Order: sequence, then C-alpha cells, then structure tokens
Amino acid sequence: MLIKIAFLNLLRNYRRSLVGLLTVGFGVTALFLFDGFNKGVMRQYKDNTIHAKYGHGQVNTKGYREQIFEKPWEHWIEQPQTLIQELAQVPGVSHVFPRIEFPAILQAAELNVAGRGLAVDGHVEADFFNTMNIVEGQTLRDEPNGIILGHGLARALAVKPGGRVTLLTNTVHGSLNGADFTLVGIFQTGLKELDDSHFRIQRGAAAPLLDTDRIESVALGLHRDEDWPTVSQMIRNKHPELDLTSFAELDKVYYQHAVDWLGQQFIVIQWIIILIVALGIGNTMAFTVLERTTEIGHLRANGESARDVLVLLLWEGTLIGLIGSILGILLGWLLNITLLKEGILMPPAPGLTRQFFVKIELQPLMLVVSCLLGTVTAALATGLAASGRVRMPIAAALRYR
Repeated sequence: MLIKIAFLNLLRNYRRSLVGLLTVGFGVTALFLFDGFNKGVMRQYKDNTIHAKYGHGQVNTKGYREQIFEKPWEHWIEQPQTLIQELAQVPGVSHVFPRIEFPAILQAAELNVAGRGLAVDGHVEADFFNTMNIVEGQTLRDEPNGIILGHGLARALAVKPGGRVTLLTNTVHGSLNGADFTLVGIFQTGLKELDDSHFRIQRGAAAPLLDTDRIESVALGLHRDEDWPTVSQMIRNKHPELDLTSFAELDKVYYQHAVDWLGQQFIVIQWIIILIVALGIGNTMAFTVLERTTEIGHLRANGESARDVLVLLLWEGTLIGLIGSILGILLGWLLNITLLKEGILMPPAPGLTRQFFVKIELQPLMLVVSCLLGTVTAALATGLAASGRVRMPIAAALRYR
C-alpha cells in the first residue's frame, strides 16, 4: 500500500519528481558510459598488441628468451613443420605463425639503414595481423620476393612501393649474404620503435638468405583471448622442451605497464565520478525533502506516525532512484548505438604515432552496479534528510516556510 501511495506522490508533483529522475539518470549514464570507455581503451591496447606483432603468445625452445647465446640459431626450433602441424591441432588455436627475427642492413639507392627483420608466412599472417595499418601499397601476401617496411624505415630509405630494397645480413654460418626485394607496402603499427626499424619478408626467402631451415619462434593466434592459460598448459604438457610466453609478457613495457597505469588512473577517476554523482543525487533528494516539511507536518497532524512518514518517503526516494537509474542505463545504451556508434577518436597514446577510435564497451556487471548505486544513493539520501524532518514538532513543521 505504501509503495502505491509513494508512486502516486511522484505523479502528483511531477516537476519535483522529474528533477530527481534527471539527477539520478544523468549520473548513472555518466558512470555507465565511463566504465564502457575504460573497457574500450583496454580492448584497443590489447587488440593493437595482439594483432600488430605478437599474436596471443609465442613458443620458443626452453630458456631461449632468458639467456643470451653466442650462436642463438643453434637454439632455434628444429623440424618446424612437425611442430607447426601439432600446434595447429591444439584445441583453441586458430592460427600458427612460424617466424625468424634477424638483423640486416637495408639499401635503397645510396642510402643504408640498419633494421630488424621478421621472416613470416605472408599469406597466413595477412588477415590476422590487421592493425598494422598499411598506409601505402598492400600487405605482404604471396609475393615471394616482397618486403614491407615500417613507415619510419621507408622514409629513411626514401623508397616507395614498387621500389627495390637490398638486404645484407649474415648467415647462421657467419658469411655475408644478400638478396634483392621489391617493396610492396609500407605499414604503420602506431608503435614508433617498430615503424622506424622493422620490416617483413617471406620465410621462404629468408631461409636461403640465412642458410637455415630452422625457425626462431612460433606465434599463436587463438579463437578467444581468455583461452591462453588453457592452451599454453596443454602445449607445455605435451612439449616440456618448449617455453610459452603470453603477449602481455612479450610486450611488458608497452602493453602491461600501460594497462596497469591506465587501470589505476581509471579507478581514481571512477571514484571521483561516483562521489560527484552521489553528492549530486544526495543534494537533490535532501532539497526535495526539505521542500516538503510542511506536507510532512500535515501528515503527522492527521495521525500518521513518524515511522510511517519516514517509510513513505524512503519508498519515494527508492522509486526515484530505481526509475532514474533505469532511464540512465537506457540513455547510455541509446547514446552508444547512435552518437557514439563509431567510438571516440583519441589522440596518439604514449608509444603510439597515430590516432585511434575507442568504442564504448558496455558491461552487464556495470549495468547492475550503476543501477544499484543510483537506487541506494537516492534511498539513503532521502532517509538521512527525512529522519530529522519527521521528528520535528508538528507545530514547527506546519509553520515552516
């Protein structure tokens, strides 16, 4: 019965109720969207790391990454084709990328620049590593003597797609070797250190250039990001002679440190928003109760107990909080599928050289948290403000202006 009366009271003075609903609604919308923005930023960092270079993780021989070897190629993976076939059969694995990383001198006309090369299977990697952002030409696919250069490296060599690039490097036996390649594309990952020094060629062209049929590592692409712990454990159980490293460990400086720093920053900002929202809702609900002091006096004069009046006001505050929270959630969702559909264009983040769009990723858990926050804050603010009003002497309440 009190709930029905409380709801009718909201309709009776719709202007006052509207102020409360708008305060709660906009506060919940801000909190809901900000959390979605946080998740979108983290997702963008993760996707850029996974789909620019590392995949979800990397396979090396035991201890290879922790030690420095005089002849590292002696610790590369032998008989790679057998291992590649076995890894492709592991549940959860969608892509297997055998690779060789090596230093080289790149020549174009009279210019010489030191670079770091990655020998890959271009036709396998082309679609998965889609955040490389080819700015000129095309990505490396089936061109046997094709090469793609980072944006900064291509600029240093003053070469355009279609131009010739000569690679000079040492074979695994120590002799100097070289080969000519045709530039098919220029990429920009957004990571300056990669764009200024890295290039990619086909693994089939790198084998005779380095004079080896071994591979240094195998990068893995998974169906789902969260499958890495399970997949890595299955591979370790079957191949104890191998080490597996997740993309977060491979790129600790750019990804892990950045995400940890941003995560703490977002928590602080989120608590500030929560505090502002709570204070705004509390102030509005307190002012609403204050305006109704005379009405409370009439209810007490008609024989209603202080407890009954308090419970009635609490129900009104709770209804305003609940309805306002639901409207705020709906408003946030509506904004996300209309004005924010393409995301928010962000300037280059630390370590990046290009702008990127961050899409708002609304989370079901935050929907519940935001709704509870709006409802509970409105109810508590109403209760705190009303507890003193309902205990005022009836005569004083009736005279209040």
